[in-house]
Amino acid sequence: MSSQYFDIKPVAGRIGAEIIGVNLSNHLSDEIISDIRKVLVQYKVIFFRGQEQLDANGQVAFARRFGEVTTAHPTVPSLPDHPEVLDLNYGKTTSRANSWHTDVTFVDRPPLGSILRALVIPPAGGDTIWANSVTAYQDLPNYLRNLADELWAVHSNAYDYATGFDLPEDVKAYRAVFTSTVYETLHPVVRVHPETGERGLFIGGFVRQFRGLSTTESDDILRLLQAYVTRPENTVRWRWQVGDVAFWDNRATQHYAIADYGDQPRHVQRVTIVGDIPVSIDGKQSQAIKGDSSAYNRREAVAV
Repeated sequence: MSSQYFDIKPVAGRIGAEIIGVNLSNHLSDEIISDIRKVLVQYKVIFFRGQEQLDANGQVAFARRFGEVTTAHPTVPSLPDHPEVLDLNYGKTTSRANSWHTDVTFVDRPPLGSILRALVIPPAGGDTIWANSVTAYQDLPNYLRNLADELWAVHSNAYDYATGFDLPEDVKAYRAVFTSTVYETLHPVVRVHPETGERGLFIGGFVRQFRGLSTTESDDILRLLQAYVTRPENTVRWRWQVGDVAFWDNRATQHYAIADYGDQPRHVQRVTIVGDIPVSIDGKQSQAIKGDSSAYNRREAVAV
């Protein structure tokens, strides 16, 4: 696509584009916002360089142009005085999330999208990789696609207890906060995108088990499907600069923040936009199993 308001520069063949000529600290017209949304849906993740003037308030205001904004996180405290902003100050207050995941899939309404702003970036390392879960699904041979179409997965923020014995104390402390309330949700493995109708693999690091299968069987199938998501041809790698903003469609991507920068500081802040309940190819909706995410998504709890 093209826009009369800005330039679009694809970054990789199947995912990712840089938008050039937009100052996110300005009040943008509805027409510009509409075009940005179209680019987001097409390219799955979009990047803006040179946004040093954008502050936390501006980041939240920009996010609100695309929908209601969530609180910072279901369990992790927000940036002081900014309830919508998750402060990710790696090496100081935050454990590094060096694993493939889609944001907050352990709740029944995972975010529509995430907007990340770079405040401090190491001189080398600290890149982020995104993967296109739609082209990953399209890459599956028919027999694997048929299997994925039938699968449902339990997503949870709870960790495998056995993996925590040898972790550093700061990581243990962060995990304790992250899991202070346990959430579990049953999601379709193949999700229909609500805006495009595209089918994508909705899995990632919060998947704990597939419905009806043992943990061993689930682990093996998850590794197989994840291998298609993370194929290099389905990914884009972004080399951060201070002032960069990345905006990704959380319904059609996974991402991985690479922890290759040692003890150098890396400080970013994230805002997420309220999403819808995922829907399978046969029209069935995800189901919350444990935990009430209504406060996170700023919705009234429904009495049952």
